[in-house]
Amino acid sequence: MRIHDIAFYSIFFFLVGVLLASLNLKFLIIILITALLAALILTLHYFHLKPKIDFKKLSFLSLIIVAGALYYFWGNFQMQKGFFAPFDKKISFLGIVSDYPQRGASQKIAVALQAPYKGKILITLKPYPEFNYGDKLNFEGIIKKPEGSYANYLAKNEISAVSVYPKTSLIKTNQGSKIKSVLFSFKEKFVLALQKILPQEEAALASGLTLGERSEFSKNLKDAMSNSGTTHIVALSGYNITVIVSTAAFLFAFYFRKNIAFAMTLIIILGFVLMTGAEASVARAAIMGSVALLGKQIGRIYSFRNAMSVSAFLMILQNPKILAFDIGFQLSFLALMGIAYLSPAIKDFLKLGKEIAQWKEILISTASAQLAVLPILISSFGKFSLLSILANVLILWLIPFTMGVGFFTGFIGFFSYSLSQILGWFLHLFLYYELAIINFFGKIAVPLKISFGALGIIIYYTLLILFVVYIKRKVQRRLNQPRHNFAI
Repeated sequence: MRIHDIAFYSIFFFLVGVLLASLNLKFLIIILITALLAALILTLHYFHLKPKIDFKKLSFLSLIIVAGALYYFWGNFQMQKGFFAPFDKKISFLGIVSDYPQRGASQKIAVALQAPYKGKILITLKPYPEFNYGDKLNFEGIIKKPEGSYANYLAKNEISAVSVYPKTSLIKTNQGSKIKSVLFSFKEKFVLALQKILPQEEAALASGLTLGERSEFSKNLKDAMSNSGTTHIVALSGYNITVIVSTAAFLFAFYFRKNIAFAMTLIIILGFVLMTGAEASVARAAIMGSVALLGKQIGRIYSFRNAMSVSAFLMILQNPKILAFDIGFQLSFLALMGIAYLSPAIKDFLKLGKEIAQWKEILISTASAQLAVLPILISSFGKFSLLSILANVLILWLIPFTMGVGFFTGFIGFFSYSLSQILGWFLHLFLYYELAIINFFGKIAVPLKISFGALGIIIYYTLLILFVVYIKRKVQRRLNQPRHNFAI
């Protein structure tokens, strides 16, 4: 077994261990499952006449499941140990705003508690007065312990408790990281530059597409995107990273040596991730983009499979709870795998060949991503629209152009209002069309309500995997068939 295969399977089994622990299985049960799996894999070694996989090594690597489970349990223990505050009792407490606030109908701020208490809590406040990252605040209210799925949802952000509408007063500003303060300030100025040259709803969509900022979305726009199945377009994606990496690498290459340009590009990527709140999709794209850059830098071949597994591994090392409880993480990776593996299988199944029309490529890629995330979307949001694929086909071909122009328009707005207005005119045309599609399909969509249990999800993904494997083997057999030449 080659070293990159060992790395992939090691990460795979580690993630399986984290997932099993996330399901609240007892440690002894996880050990039993691991032992049975190792025995099953080892058995395959003796019954497989011409094994293409080293089942002995694979059996040994499966024991890493236990390590993944232990890591999750250790992270859980550290989080519990790192929180101290009384529950269900009115108290006064201090805290510093530790992340970019979520603004809208209410204001939600993540707060790092100060002595004598410790830990991280989520506080819900009225929209005004607005508080910012790094503000040191005094609160008077009740801290409550979240329960059930909501507790798991908060735990992925390392939040252990909540407080709703406590009495709040500002003590001091600029108490957070200077770097994050600068990045968040840049983000706010970028959004403001777009708001100066675009109508309100268009500026909101442009901010969502470029930076994932959704605080200015109206309820009508949110409902239209949800009904039309286009909410995902404002989830930060690999395209954001691609635009930034390509531009930064191009500019730095003119002024710096290769190694320095590489390092500075990585710094730009890190800054963008922090500025956008380190959402799962952009963190995944950033890590995979960095791995691709590193491979190019050291002259190694880029492996999509390993880049994806390494990015997942690094993210879960930082926070093991995102695997089971962060929907953004799940949708990001599943959609990516759908495009990478299911899309080629569908093309081969339909015998379309490698070179196809752009609209067909978009249709198949969109359908593949939608099929890959379907059970998660239905389980999380309870509905799915059959028209969403058509809506996405009509929009997605233009999204890369909109993002690219949006980035340049917002950035140039820092220096020249007149020039940003010129670019804003083109941006306005793109956004006007996209909003028209979103609103049209948002009105005519007929959402289907289907329930997916755990067993249903397992069966669904098993069938998808079997389909991909079947098509791949069918194509390989066709390619390996000898060609006969007949002389006439």
